Parts: sequence; C-alpha cells; structure tokens
Amino acid sequence: MVDVTVRGAGVFGLAVAYCAAVKGAKVRVVDPNGPGAGASGGLAGALSPHVPENWNDKKAFQFDSLALGEDFWRQVEATGGVSPGYLRSGRLQPIADQRALDFARARTQTAQELWQGRFDWQVIEATGDWAPVSPTGYLIHDTLTARIAPRRAVAALVAAIRALGGEVTDDAPDAGKVVWATGAAGLADLSAHFGKEVGGPIKGQAALVALDAADRPQIFAGGVLIIPHEDGTTAIGSTSERDFDAPDNCDHQLDDVLARARALLPALADAPVIERWAGLRPRARSLAPMLGPWPGRPGHFIANGGFKIGIGMAPGVGLAMADLVLDDNDRIPPGFRIEANL
Repeated sequence: MVDVTVRGAGVFGLAVAYCAAVKGAKVRVVDPNGPGAGASGGLAGALSPHVPENWNDKKAFQFDSLALGEDFWRQVEATGGVSPGYLRSGRLQPIADQRALDFARARTQTAQELWQGRFDWQVIEATGDWAPVSPTGYLIHDTLTARIAPRRAVAALVAAIRALGGEVTDDAPDAGKVVWATGAAGLADLSAHFGKEVGGPIKGQAALVALDAADRPQIFAGGVLIIPHEDGTTAIGSTSERDFDAPDNCDHQLDDVLARARALLPALADAPVIERWAGLRPRARSLAPMLGPWPGRPGHFIANGGFKIGIGMAPGVGLAMADLVLDDNDRIPPGFRIEANL
C-alpha cells in the first residue's frame, strides 16, 4: 500500500518523498519524463544565502535549509550510496565601490547574529589566482554558501528512496496522499486551475567548462555564477529570461555569460566548454516556494516554485512537507503558503 504519491521527480518532489520515506511512509514518485528532466537536471548547483539583513520568515527558512544541507546530503549519500557532490565551499563576491564596501563591512556583525555564529560574512583582500576582479581590491567571503551537482543530487535522492523501499516510476495512479511537485509545467496547470497566474517558467542557460578547481569557493558577481565541482568541471551560469522562443536551446545570451565569467576570473580564459544547458525554472508569483495543502482539494498538496534557490531549499522543503503530509504538523511560513500566490 502506498501512503504518499509524489508527482514530479525534480529535487522538490524527490526531497519530499525521501523525507517521507525516512519517517516510515511507503512512497511512490511518478514522473513521465524521468528524474531531473526539468530545472533539477541543470548544471549550476549554487546553494547561496540571501544578504543577512531585513530578516523575515522566508530568509529564516532558507537559512535553516542551507544550514541543514551538510547533514541532509550526507544522510542521503549514506542511505543510497550515491554522492550528490555536496561541499560547503563558501563564496566570493567582488565589491564594486566604497559605498558597497561600507555596507559589506557593516553586514559582518549582522551575519554573526542572523546566522547564529555558525557561519561568517567577511571582507577580505582580493589576492591569489582564484580571486575575481574587484574594483575596490576587496571581496565578500561567506562560509554558508555550498555547492552541489544537480544531476548527482537527483540520482542520490532516487537511490536513497529506493533503498528505503520507495518507488520511482514514469507511470502509476494516485494512491494515498498526493504531493504535486511538477515544476514549470505544474505552475501553468495551477494557474489554469485557480483562474489566475500563480507563477510561470523562467528560462535559464548555463555551461560546464573543463577546469579543475574542486575545493575552491564559488564566485558570484553581476549575475554570473562560477561554481567548481568535484569531478574536475566548473559550472558557469546563468541567464534569467522571461521572454523566449526555444526553452531548450542555448544562444548568444549564454555566450555573453561565458564572456563575462572569463573577464571576471582570468583562470577561466582557456577552459574549454564541454556542455551547454538550457531549461525552464518554476518561478512562483510571490518569488518564494509554494508549499502546503491544495486549497479545496483534500489529500492533495503542492510543492513548487523553487526557481533559482530550489535545490538549496530542498532539505527544508522535504522535511516540512513530510511533517505536514504525514503528521498534519504545519510549519510552512506564511509567505510560502499557496494562498500567498492567489
């Protein structure tokens, strides 16, 4: 007997199924396109925090998810035997001018308070061969940011679910309680169901280059991410496109991101591109994940809208949704509730 059916085998759906299985539920994940067919099959894998200021329930939930990451992914790997490529690698950000430098230094103490003394936000000099170009000669270095290999994370969750007796398949009927984690396509279906736009797809493009910097921190500047992975590759992304004709095609916009990344970090200058990726990411109208019971549809739940931060939020989303679905323990922040998008 199946206790929970999860529709959608992206990182949200798989994390919910995994956490439910850990709690002893019999789970089934159903996705006609297979695991990681959407945004969760991308290349980047940046698990990055919001700026530590103007704290609210959304930022607190994200912080808790990121802080949980190391233990969560270690347990996933131990359960299923597949590494997700996780590392709390930290992040470097160039500081553009004196005003930004003053703000960055002021946030050092704020981060200590809001990040509970567990992680640092520091201003450091831009030195060494991995330092991005910085107009002021200084960088922000935070130690909360982590990285993960998205496709390996999906594979690790699938392996862990199966090791716990769960099922991941491309076709099966609903059984038990049903969690809808159907990504960008699911947001369109939800908009039609509710008669108003609750979110939509945003196209992203990223690339993978052959540069081995596995233990280096990731870099973020001007919308460009540079993320070293443990397999000897480095991911570069990403675009954020509202208007697009071909959701799966890479174009000149990715070329521009690559050019800016090479200008930002000279170490990338001669690194060949080995893969290009484009896909649709689910962006909820509220800009936060949509989590909770499906209004007016008893026994059905929604976990969608991860957008850029979905994979970093997966531990918190999985645990909170499993508690809600199995134990009726509702700890979803108000800003994440379905009603926030209606």
